[in-house]
Amino acid sequence: MGQAFRAGQKFTVLHASNSSSCLQESDIILSTMLPAEYHPMIPHLKPYFLASFGSFTRMDYGTGHETSFALFLLCLTLVRFFEPVPEQERELVLRVFIRYLRLCWRLQDVYRLEPAGSHGVWGLDDSHFLGYIFGSGQLRDQSDVPVSAVLHPPLPPTNLYFMSIMRIHEVKRGPFHEHSSQLHSIATSVPNWKKVNSGLFKMYEAEVLAKRVVVQHIPLGGILAWDPDGPTDVRAPGSGTGVPRLSPPSHATTMPGSSWTTSSPYPGAVLTPRSSGSTSLAGSAYSYQSPSRNNPT
Repeated sequence: MGQAFRAGQKFTVLHASNSSSCLQESDIILSTMLPAEYHPMIPHLKPYFLASFGSFTRMDYGTGHETSFALFLLCLTLVRFFEPVPEQERELVLRVFIRYLRLCWRLQDVYRLEPAGSHGVWGLDDSHFLGYIFGSGQLRDQSDVPVSAVLHPPLPPTNLYFMSIMRIHEVKRGPFHEHSSQLHSIATSVPNWKKVNSGLFKMYEAEVLAKRVVVQHIPLGGILAWDPDGPTDVRAPGSGTGVPRLSPPSHATTMPGSSWTTSSPYPGAVLTPRSSGSTSLAGSAYSYQSPSRNNPT
């Protein structure tokens, strides 16, 4: 982030020089992380990567930036740097996303990043959302830990939901039901983690993906492209709450029945109807079938 100086109660970043530095460093990071055959994808990946850590100019961080990081991981999966199999998906959440979350918390503390588009006490969290979805998913298939357990801190860092709740207690003061009324309502009125998890998915779609003020900052093109022939608003046809409609660029392969697309440097990395021996997508009638990374034929 570069040099910073304190002005009143906020840190102001000298972003004129640091933005250029971050652009250069992102090229180095991505080219070092990715094998040479993926380097043509870097111009398409870099905007999501850079947008994942907050705004350099507005000095804020919110769910849109968190979504950019999720899209960054999605793009790496679509080009088959990661394979869409349960083992790797689990590692992405329990290793990569947790480290990303802790880094963002550190950036928020050091640079006093303001919540971007916060709903205050009426929102789920000032800056994050996905940690609650992943954390409730970790807890949904057990019955030993009730939903109401979050009302009795301190909570052990055994799942992302508890970690996110404890983060709130670190940065906010006062009764939990006053500064986090949505989370308190979930803890007192939702009977089990399965319903918490499914409800948060719907809430994420409605409060993040369907909000123009959020998705207008998401860069599209290349691996993920906006559908130019789609509806004028950001709601997908047949969707109660709405999600961004995405369409494939001319060189990509579309998932049948979906607004999402694959765009891979490997011609065989496509989505096909589920068949025996293929890896299924959770809750989907389609599966990934990818060629060998070393033999893209």
